[in-house]
Amino acid sequence: MRLIYFLLFISLPYSLRIMYPRLRKQNSPKKCLGSTIYVSNHAASFMDPLAVAAMRMPIVFFMTRSDVFTPISKPLLWACQMLPIYRQQDKDDTKGKNEAVFKTCTRILKYGRNLLIFGEGFTDDTFIRRLKPVKKGAIRIGFMTLEDLKWKKKIYIAAVGCNYSEPNKMRSDLLISTSDRVCLNDYREAFEENPNKVINELTKMVEKMMQEQITHVQKKEDAPFHENIMKLTRKGMNAENSDRSLSLKKRWRYSQKLANWLNTKDVEEDEKLSAVKEEAEGYFKLIKRFKLEERLILWKINNPNGGRMREILMMVALFPIAILGVIHCALPYILVKRFVEKTFRRKVFWASVKLILGMLALGILNMPLIWIIYYFIYPSWLIAIGYYLLIGLFGLAAYLFVLNLKDFKKKGIIQKTDISKFIAKREVLISNMKDAVPSEFH
Repeated sequence: MRLIYFLLFISLPYSLRIMYPRLRKQNSPKKCLGSTIYVSNHAASFMDPLAVAAMRMPIVFFMTRSDVFTPISKPLLWACQMLPIYRQQDKDDTKGKNEAVFKTCTRILKYGRNLLIFGEGFTDDTFIRRLKPVKKGAIRIGFMTLEDLKWKKKIYIAAVGCNYSEPNKMRSDLLISTSDRVCLNDYREAFEENPNKVINELTKMVEKMMQEQITHVQKKEDAPFHENIMKLTRKGMNAENSDRSLSLKKRWRYSQKLANWLNTKDVEEDEKLSAVKEEAEGYFKLIKRFKLEERLILWKINNPNGGRMREILMMVALFPIAILGVIHCALPYILVKRFVEKTFRRKVFWASVKLILGMLALGILNMPLIWIIYYFIYPSWLIAIGYYLLIGLFGLAAYLFVLNLKDFKKKGIIQKTDISKFIAKREVLISNMKDAVPSEFH
């Protein structure tokens, strides 16, 4: 395990748990080694490798697009166990360079370590719950390794699914699901007879395995409808509108089953579904235009007197710790936020880069505190280091304080606003939705 990979492996879970407090693993491997090629979806750019590598036991080497390997970044990426993969658009000697990388992959798998490959190849700019077509590279690497090793070692392949409620939203959810492993050695006879056929068939098999680990809405145009149903029922993976009394696993399964049911339907041809889809789109566009939120409308329905005691109590409890959070975290937060949002045009990169740079900035800028506490406050290294390690939680307290303050203000506004027309429209929409979809999704 290389140095920076090791440091990230032990430190990232702390930051990821702050980012995604409801983080769960499904069928996660228990061993560090395994000669396995893990093929993952790529829903959230840099966040995916951070989450998959840091929150699971297997030690992995990442297959990463070659254009990020510059003379400056190459030593750092090497220390993070990243390997370049050259694509057709990279030009140059793509085939020759990839062959050299594949030989490195062979050595990695030979000695029991694992590869992590993002089978889709790229991330959409807008987060969407579906799997794009999977490329053949993972299966090719597996069989190339077996041929180099004379089929004397078992090489496996498995699918990984990263399921976010919203990857770029602080305090949202993440469930990482892993399939059972498939041994590529079992296909030796078929591969030697017809390599291309076996590679194509196994790629399709892996694609299906990956779909089973995530929510896969087959038609891209049906994805907003799927999301809107989850918002209204509060049983799925929507970040803002979910019933937190339900376990993350149940909400994930609901999201999957709803998508699988939608995949069997032609929404545009089904008169009831098409009407509900259009009605839901109209409702959410309407409340957005009036700067309302579905969760706040539901709050007004359930709290006609508009009680906001929860927010008040939370702010009172958080205030002393939040002050410490502002002192220690405000400057690093502002600097990182401005740098990332100016440097990276694609928002899909923001959350992951802010997570890493924020962790580094907080750690470095606050490091002198250890000596300040020891020499000027209390001469105990244990207390000094313990306080230093709590700084991330102080920052979280400040964030939650601001979040509750915003909710307090929003609920105060909606408390004074007549939203009866929106409530009536919502009730009609839910009634029509229940008439159009099976009862298990109500």
